[in-house]
Amino acid sequence: MFGQGSFVFMALVILATIIPLAGRQALSPDEQAILKHVEAQQEPALKLLERAVNINSGTQNFAGVREVGKLFSTALEQLGFKTRWIDGAAFNRAGHLVAEHVAPGPKILLIGHLDTVFEPDSRFQTFERVSGTAARGPGVIDMKGGDVIIVHTLKALAAAGTLKSMNIVVVMTGDEESAGDPQSVARQALVEAAKGAAAAIGFEDGDGNPKTAVIGRRGTSAWTVRVKGTPAHSSQIFRTDIGFGAVFEAARILTAFREKLAGEAHLTFNPAVVLGGTQVEFDAAQARGSAFGKDNVIAEHALVSGDLRALSVEQFAAARKKMEAIAAESLPHTSATITFEEGYPPLAPTEGNERLLAMYDQASRDVGAGPVTAVNPDLAGAADVSFVAGHVPMILDGIGLMGDGGHTVNETADLRTLPSQMKRAALLLYRLSRER
Repeated sequence: MFGQGSFVFMALVILATIIPLAGRQALSPDEQAILKHVEAQQEPALKLLERAVNINSGTQNFAGVREVGKLFSTALEQLGFKTRWIDGAAFNRAGHLVAEHVAPGPKILLIGHLDTVFEPDSRFQTFERVSGTAARGPGVIDMKGGDVIIVHTLKALAAAGTLKSMNIVVVMTGDEESAGDPQSVARQALVEAAKGAAAAIGFEDGDGNPKTAVIGRRGTSAWTVRVKGTPAHSSQIFRTDIGFGAVFEAARILTAFREKLAGEAHLTFNPAVVLGGTQVEFDAAQARGSAFGKDNVIAEHALVSGDLRALSVEQFAAARKKMEAIAAESLPHTSATITFEEGYPPLAPTEGNERLLAMYDQASRDVGAGPVTAVNPDLAGAADVSFVAGHVPMILDGIGLMGDGGHTVNETADLRTLPSQMKRAALLLYRLSRER
């Protein structure tokens, strides 16, 4: 089974290849004014980006995350937004920034995040201009660059006099790189902000290509297989009263997973840790464990931990059902259980998402930045925007600052994309605000 989301995605791809997209359209006086003010925001945006990057905000650095949140909240308050900080104590994280600009227009949710993967002990700490068109630094594209685009795009709209009629809510989470627990509490503020929104837009960097944007992301789920066998002297393995042991049973399960599920579009599953022996210990939080056993003893225990990725809720459900059935078909004198933990939900491609992409594509053409197509969802990792799937009719992501090297000490922004990303976002927001 591909799941409903996969069929929608494939249909939309085919549709896009047979229906020519619109060409460049004339800009209204308001839109021309907006783009003029976007140009004026480039240098201030770069300065804000440098300030934000130079504040360490590794997910576990709560003080740093709050400091970056304060930096952006101050900027948004100057535009008339009412801001508040959602304390993260209930989910063991720093918290989230929520900013609201209430107006009669349709509600639009803008999503960013404040944290990075680089904690205070990382050697990668500062913003550095490596050329006239590039800058390196922790979180420069993932995703402080996207946060800066949110702020300075809104500043351009305000300068053009159009923000006053726009109904905007901004949520910048403090734990996107390592979500708090319980996850339902950690994402409650984001889900609440999504209620009643006509559109949600995420400013992650996507695949780093300004010619693409994200309308579908696969979700993730952790899974663990625990196996028990009958311990005995190794010379007695395969006897009808002793059986095959835990390791052979674990091997059978993994082989069956591969034979029965591998190759399905948009579905992947990865056994990341395998342990087996007389004794097995595993720390799921640290993703590490140990095993003890002797060559002449049949393994009594085995454990396999991994992840599962799918594009729709239906595809997740079907895969889990198959995996549970495989685990239940135990070899003689063995038993196995499989458990699943909720991770990031999927963002299935929908007609609404495709419509929002079409609006962004048109905005891109109208500012002279060329067409924009959808990223293959298999190449789009999990992100906060997925949590609002099902709550918002139109969702788009991956329109932040572009570059490469994310999550590494070579994380580098292509500063040439800053003007075009801001222009496209500004036109999209303005046009969305005028829809009824």
